[in-house]
Amino acid sequence: MLQQRASGVFLHLTSLPGPGGVGDLGAGARTFLDFLDAADQRYWQFCPVGPTSDAYGHSPYAADSAFAGNPLLVDLRDIVDRGYLDESDLDGTVGEPEEVNYGAVAAYKRDRLRRAHERFVAEAEESAREEFAAFRERESSWLADYALFAALKGAHDGAAWTDWPTDLADRDPEALEAARESHAEAVEYHAFVQWLFDEQWASLRAAAADRGVALVGDLPLYVAADSADVWAHRSAFELDEDGEPGVVAGVPPNPGDDGQRWGNPVYDWAALRERGYEWWLARVDGGLSRVDLVRLDHFKGFDEFWAIPADAESPAAGEWRPGPGADFFEAVAAELGVPAEELPFIAEDLGFIDESVTVLRERFGVPGMRVAQYADWCSADSRDKPVNYPHNAVGYTSTHDTDTAVGYYDDLGDEQRDCLHYALATDGEAVHWDLLEAVWDSEAVLAMTTVQDLLGLGSEARFNTPGTAAGNWRWRVTEDALTDELAGKLAGITAAALR
Repeated sequence: MLQQRASGVFLHLTSLPGPGGVGDLGAGARTFLDFLDAADQRYWQFCPVGPTSDAYGHSPYAADSAFAGNPLLVDLRDIVDRGYLDESDLDGTVGEPEEVNYGAVAAYKRDRLRRAHERFVAEAEESAREEFAAFRERESSWLADYALFAALKGAHDGAAWTDWPTDLADRDPEALEAARESHAEAVEYHAFVQWLFDEQWASLRAAAADRGVALVGDLPLYVAADSADVWAHRSAFELDEDGEPGVVAGVPPNPGDDGQRWGNPVYDWAALRERGYEWWLARVDGGLSRVDLVRLDHFKGFDEFWAIPADAESPAAGEWRPGPGADFFEAVAAELGVPAEELPFIAEDLGFIDESVTVLRERFGVPGMRVAQYADWCSADSRDKPVNYPHNAVGYTSTHDTDTAVGYYDDLGDEQRDCLHYALATDGEAVHWDLLEAVWDSEAVLAMTTVQDLLGLGSEARFNTPGTAAGNWRWRVTEDALTDELAGKLAGITAAALR
C-alpha cells in the first residue's frame, strides 16, 4: 500500500469521543473519520483491539485473546437500533468525556450487553439467528476456544487458567465437553458479543473506505500468559507441565536502564515451524481481515528474542535466542498470496537495532519507524532527525508509548533544546506544529502524528508510560476539539508537503 507519500493520525479507539464513558465503534468513530477526511489524511492508526482486563490495567497489549474484539468497544446505540436494548437502557452517565474510568465503564457495558443477549435469545428474528450461527461457524477456529475460556474465567472468579481444575487447565476432551454444556449460556453470550463486534467493525471499515482512509492496526509479538491463546495452544509456547513459562519475554539492559521483564511466554518457534506456522498465519489473517496495514510490534523478536529465566531476578539474566527469521515471512507471503517484498506490514524497530534485524526488514521491503522524539538534535546524522528519514520509513511526531510533543519539548535539556531550535528553525512557541511539519516534509513515505500533538497538549495527555501499571490508556478526545479549523490547518501542511 505504501507506494506514495501520505500521512495520517494515531488515535486509539478507546480515546474516541462519544457517550458511554469510552470510545467505541459508533458515531464517535465516524466523527473522527470525517475529521481525517476533512484534513486530507489517508491513514488512521490505533493500538490492538482485543479484550482487555483489570488484571493487566486494560492494556491493549495484554489481551485475553489475539483474535477476539474488545467488548468495551461495542457500540450500544447500534444495539438499540437492532432492538436488543431499549432507549432507557442507555440512561445514565459513566465517567468523564476526557478520561476512561475502566471500572465503571466495564460494569456499565457488560450489564447492557447481558441484557442485549437476553433480548436476542427471547426475541430475535430467524434471519438474525441464522446470521449469528453462520458467524460462529465461520470463526469457530478461534471463537469456540475464546468463548469457553471467557465463560470459564467468569465461573472461576477471574482466576488464571493455570489455577483452574487440572482437567480444564489441561483441556481434557471430556472436561471441555462437559464445560461447554454446563456453561452453554455464558459461552453463547461471549460469542454473541463477538458477533456484534464483528458486524460493527465491518461497518466501520466500510465507512473508512468510503472516505479513502486506510486502517493501520497493531499486532503485538507476544500474547498474555493468561489468555485463550496460550490455554488453547500450549504447544506453541515454551511452558512447563503446569502451563507456566520456564522463560519469559523482555529486553536486556541498555545503557542507563535495567532492561525490561515483560513476563509473556516466549514461542517454541521450532514447534511452530514444524506445523507451518499455522497459528501465526491465522493470527495474521485475522488482523488483516480488520485492517489494511499491520504494525508488527517488537520486530526485533522475529530476528532474535531475549529469553529471561522465569525465576531470574533481573532481565540481565536472559539470553538472545534465534527467532524464525526470513522463513516466517516467506510463509506469510505464501499465505497472503503476495510477493515477499509486498507484505502489508510496518516494522516497529525502535530498540536494539543491529545489522541482522535491518537486513531482515529490508529483505522484505518492510518500512521501519522513526520517531522525532528519539533524535539527537545536536548530531547531524541522527537517524531520528526528520531530515535523515529514508523513503522506506514511517515517521512519527509521537507514539502511544512516548510523551506528547509538547511534554517532550518541555522536558528537554538546554543543549538539546537549542539544537532542536536550530534544526527546525523555531523558537519553540508552537513546537508541536514544528515537529509535525518536519516529519511531514521528510522523505518518509508515511508521516504520522497523534491527536494530542495536533491539539498541542502536554504530558497530562500522555496515553501510556511504559513500565508503569496505573493511569495508562485513559485519555480521550472530545468531539468539540476536532474542529474544522484544526482539520484545515493539517490539510494545508499536508498539501504543502506533497502528501
